[in-house]
Amino acid sequence: MTRKTSIARRRFVRAALGAGFCGPALLSSLAWGAPGRSANERINLGFIGVGVMGRGHVHRFANYPDVQIVAICDVVAERRQDAVKFVEERNAKRKDKGAVPRCKEYKDFRALLDRKDIDAVVIATPDHWHALACVFAARAGKDIYCEKPLTHAIAQGRRVVDAVREHKIIFQAGSQQRSEFGGKFHYAAELVRNGRIGKIKTVRIGVGGPAVPCDLPEQPIPPGTDWDMWVGPAVFRPYNEILCPKGVHTHFPAWRSYREYGGGGLADMGAHHFDIAQWALGMDESGPVKIDPPPGQETTGLKYTYANGIVMFHGGPSGCTFEGTEGTIYVDRDRLESKPVDIVKQPIRTKDVHLYRATDHHKNWLECIRSRKQPICPAEVGQRSATICHLGNIGYRLRRSLRWNPLEERFIDDAEANKLVDEELRTPWKG
Repeated sequence: MTRKTSIARRRFVRAALGAGFCGPALLSSLAWGAPGRSANERINLGFIGVGVMGRGHVHRFANYPDVQIVAICDVVAERRQDAVKFVEERNAKRKDKGAVPRCKEYKDFRALLDRKDIDAVVIATPDHWHALACVFAARAGKDIYCEKPLTHAIAQGRRVVDAVREHKIIFQAGSQQRSEFGGKFHYAAELVRNGRIGKIKTVRIGVGGPAVPCDLPEQPIPPGTDWDMWVGPAVFRPYNEILCPKGVHTHFPAWRSYREYGGGGLADMGAHHFDIAQWALGMDESGPVKIDPPPGQETTGLKYTYANGIVMFHGGPSGCTFEGTEGTIYVDRDRLESKPVDIVKQPIRTKDVHLYRATDHHKNWLECIRSRKQPICPAEVGQRSATICHLGNIGYRLRRSLRWNPLEERFIDDAEANKLVDEELRTPWKG
């Protein structure tokens, strides 16, 4: 990296992050559908983060003939080298015609975003990196697929939504239950929206508990791992392999459990199941107005109340349970059940409410990159679903009743709670 380039990047970080990520945009890449752009051209993808989820995305996107993977970024050398090796070997076996560029590796995602030939990026970093990577990518003109939950704090998500809208980015949040698993969640949401179980009274979401402070002991940093970059804008804690496993690993690391970097099981699977609840309740652009934690130090049982009187609990069987005046619907990845049993056998009629339909979350995003239409889980949806998770974590942390304004995305008359709506970034990421 030249000194001139390094200075330019530092200036961009200050512009992007100071005063709420405000600042000038980078030059955007050519938009799909623009004059001179062939609909048959491949979409050039870059990947930011190739742990277990990111590696899975690499393997899946490599199967699409209209995609070519040209860049891999990770702070662990073994992971990015392993992903590049996979892509290069896959490219050598491609039967479709046309030259495929070499796949290059990067340690710093900003260098990847500097490339004007990259059309879109897949972000699969730990949660605390999502917001910065998304805002930087949007301002670089890259379409974005970002893993859930969208952000690590509520206010970060609003900045992501604003950047995506300003730069006309096609954004897909990785809440793939809307698209996949045989359409179970889609069908359940349509049944709820069409009143098949009457007026909804209660929703129960069975996912893990809230995040806890990180108390892991320090371990030696493995060669090839940039620990300072892994921590990035978050609160600094010493290296521990529970947070960032050595080399290429095959399990989901427990950084998700710790407040500094994730949102606990409440946000991890909650970003999937709360997302379905929001969809079924017609709350994709809103949310609850009150949050009540359980008594004592319990880590399940927190209650969300919506303005229409619907109550949603964190707790219950895994998945989503909708309880109405005329029946109950239960849906998870491996089942869809109802009481009475014939409710889930009812067809959705032409005159009924029909929700956005997609059967392949990744393909839906690729198709929308070409058409410039909104995908099934755009940034606003990702923000609202992540907000439910963040509100739950804040409720468990403060252990008192909270009133929430979903329009302003602020707590009502609670300065202490409002401090947790955003988080201060670590130098140099705060500008």
